[in-house]
Amino acid sequence: MDNPAPGAADLHLPADLRTPLRPDAFALSDDEKIAGIEPHFRAIMELLGLDLTDDSLSGTPRRVAKMYVQEWFRGLNPEHQPAMKLFENRYQYHNMLVERDITLFSCCEHHFVPIIGKAHVAYLPGENVVGLSKLNRVVQYYARRPQVQERLTCQIAEELKRSLHTEDVAVLIEADHLCVMSRGVNDTSSSTITAEYGGRFAQSEQYRAEFLRLIGR
Repeated sequence: MDNPAPGAADLHLPADLRTPLRPDAFALSDDEKIAGIEPHFRAIMELLGLDLTDDSLSGTPRRVAKMYVQEWFRGLNPEHQPAMKLFENRYQYHNMLVERDITLFSCCEHHFVPIIGKAHVAYLPGENVVGLSKLNRVVQYYARRPQVQERLTCQIAEELKRSLHTEDVAVLIEADHLCVMSRGVNDTSSSTITAEYGGRFAQSEQYRAEFLRLIGR
């Protein structure tokens, strides 16, 4: 499966599921973005009254800039989209395949604080199957960008449908949002669950129930 060319991020997704990006989103290299973010974060810290001559703080603007570009938001760069190589289903395995408890780290696009949780994905194999680690990589690719959980769930589902050449896909995400836990209502006990079903998962209560049973819900 070919990946989108640099500069063409998310164009294979329906328009309402694309992460909002400016047309020039990929005009700068990662190094240029880090160099540009660093002085801005330094200014934020200085406005907060922090003393950046302190040896514990002096390197923070650079560290944060690198974290944003190379870790937290690396999924904005289409060069990091995982290649979904398919293999012939020689085993003729056509039952549900579930990858559960995929660790998920993302970032709330409203407050830029972490979203932490688990993703569970499933599909019904046809003529081809995909390496299991690729399911994890798809989750991580779309998670590593400013997100809302509803869009993230649908983006993962749409990518799996496209890559696996099947509509028979299920995605469920359970996550804690630090924008709820550490600010606003300060609720540390609630969590958010979103789900997206396609093909036979959407059409059959039996398939949905089996998926939920296998992921322990």
